[in-house]
Amino acid sequence: MTETLRKPAIFSVDDPRLVVAEPDKAQRPGVETLVEAPVENLPAATLPRKRRVPWGAMFWSALSGLVLLALGLAITSLIEDLFARAPWLGGVGLALALVAGLALLVVMLREIVGLVRLATVESLRERAQSVIASDDRERGRALMADMLALTRRIPRLARARARLDDHKADIIDGRDLVRLAERELMSPLDIEARRLVVSASKRVSVVTAISPRAAVDMVFVLVNALSLIRKLAVLYGGRPGALGVLKLLRQVMSHLAVTGGVSLTDSVVQQVIGHGIAARLSARLGEGMVNGLLTARLGILAIDLVRPLPFHELPRPALNDLAGTLLRAAKSKAGTGAPGRRNSPGSQ
Repeated sequence: MTETLRKPAIFSVDDPRLVVAEPDKAQRPGVETLVEAPVENLPAATLPRKRRVPWGAMFWSALSGLVLLALGLAITSLIEDLFARAPWLGGVGLALALVAGLALLVVMLREIVGLVRLATVESLRERAQSVIASDDRERGRALMADMLALTRRIPRLARARARLDDHKADIIDGRDLVRLAERELMSPLDIEARRLVVSASKRVSVVTAISPRAAVDMVFVLVNALSLIRKLAVLYGGRPGALGVLKLLRQVMSHLAVTGGVSLTDSVVQQVIGHGIAARLSARLGEGMVNGLLTARLGILAIDLVRPLPFHELPRPALNDLAGTLLRAAKSKAGTGAPGRRNSPGSQ
């Protein structure tokens, strides 16, 4: 039986034939509607994420604790044996243990302070980038005050700090404050940083060219890289400890792996040296040149990490600019002949 359709009609509000259903009954769905609803229309239940147990961190923490306990027990037993042998030997051992513990505490504090300084330098660089993007005057003044506090122990910047302190009240924009701080404070430090990088690159190039063993080359390059990173960090006010230098070296090597330092150095060697000079250079001098350019690349990346202000007003040092002195040294060595290489009788 089909239901007959009713034509539209107009009713008055007080019409007795008009029946208004209750809102709860009209809007509440029946049980059959809920049962027959498709499953895909129902909201998905969100399951709680399972937290993974840091087994690696727990292992190294437990292993470090066991090593410290074993070391403490060994020192305690040693002091007890010294006291059993002679009281004065036990006193000497106890005094040495106390001095060693005090020295270890001081070294740990210095390492912590060095890591905090590196974190401060990184925070200043991020704040400077934020001020350059937002042009905030108050944040720019706060950043300038922190930069003056960071460089207060650098004697060569005394005149630059005085000029910056005199002109900071005349500048309104925060971006201009950062530019002024970079031009006054970072310019002399950048010149010294370039000199350090070029000097380290020349040293690596010469030593690896005359070294007879590859193992000696690797050790020298590693020691020279650590020394260069530490000098650059001290130059810009970081003054890191041993852990800080290792952290910077890890960051620099990560940057080299990402940017492809070896391929970039090979292209620079091909473009800058030229085929004429490369033909006259011996294999050892060529290896020394590549090692020197890699050291220069490492130094440029280290400058980006230890510099408290990003390169915005001043130009960033380029590898092509730093390779000039290495090329001149290679030309002079190529003219005098490779080290340890004798002239053939036919060349006379």
